[in-house]
Amino acid sequence: MRQSKVTYQLERFGLVFVWLAFIALFGFMRPDTFLTWSNFSTIFGSEAVLVIVTLGLIIPLTAGDFDLSIAQVLTLVSMSTAILDARLDVPLIIVLPVVLAIGALIGLINGFITLYFRVNSLIVTLGVGTFLHGVTLWIGNSQTISGVSPALMEWVIIQRLWGIPIAFYYAMLLAAMIWYMLSYTAFGQHLLFTGRGREVGRLTGVAVGRVRLLAFVLSGMMGAVAGVLYTGTTGSANPSSGTFLLLPAFAAAFLGATCIRPGRFNPWGSVIAVYFLVTGINGLSVLGFRTFVQDLFYGGALVLAVMVSQIVSGRKERGL
Repeated sequence: MRQSKVTYQLERFGLVFVWLAFIALFGFMRPDTFLTWSNFSTIFGSEAVLVIVTLGLIIPLTAGDFDLSIAQVLTLVSMSTAILDARLDVPLIIVLPVVLAIGALIGLINGFITLYFRVNSLIVTLGVGTFLHGVTLWIGNSQTISGVSPALMEWVIIQRLWGIPIAFYYAMLLAAMIWYMLSYTAFGQHLLFTGRGREVGRLTGVAVGRVRLLAFVLSGMMGAVAGVLYTGTTGSANPSSGTFLLLPAFAAAFLGATCIRPGRFNPWGSVIAVYFLVTGINGLSVLGFRTFVQDLFYGGALVLAVMVSQIVSGRKERGL
């Protein structure tokens, strides 16, 4: 018996309902602190970088690959942006394409090693990410680089629309672009076929190797965009800036696969998952919980998200 429409809709928007319940709960307990526009503008604006990292992850995940290096791509690009801009006085109009090229090159390296040597992407990207961390420490001399151009900060964090930093709208624009790519382009469909079964994809004429390689390149470029925005958000770069984003990004990616398009990595589900997680952390902080609750929340969310995602995928395959 096939899943009823009502059940399917509840499954699609279940995370949204839980998110709204969280907002209602925290709002009831701390209305003067939590239910303020300044608090929500902070939630939406401060996590644009995490949204972009999560969006970058779901591209190779859709093709069945992992990219554990994306957080270190962010850190390396952030450091490179700060050094080129603050120390070498290179104009931003030159810095931006250079650092995007760095991200694309790292993605190309990840894809080449994974495909040519047939090594699991989990191992390759973990190793590449560790190597990039060493490069970041080297070029930055293990120090925080400050003095970034005010122009970058102006167009990332200072400019606001309805009180929300403009970085949030960049993230939403990228989410819309990835949604369109996955839903309405041949490449997006090839990504889905590749993730569902590479041999089946090859038999249907999909250039599986090329699709996986391009997925890594796009992931690297998304990591680079996140690195630029991170630099513009903080006005500086430090050698460990993006490391802490990897766990919540994976948690959001898998949690997002349980809503909007259950059983499939999708950008809007990922966006909702990011802000669901951030709302939980923010609410617990408002209630006075210590910082360690963040790791507990993110780690638990990742495990739960993977479990639920597997259940949903299994039900979808059986047509229940």
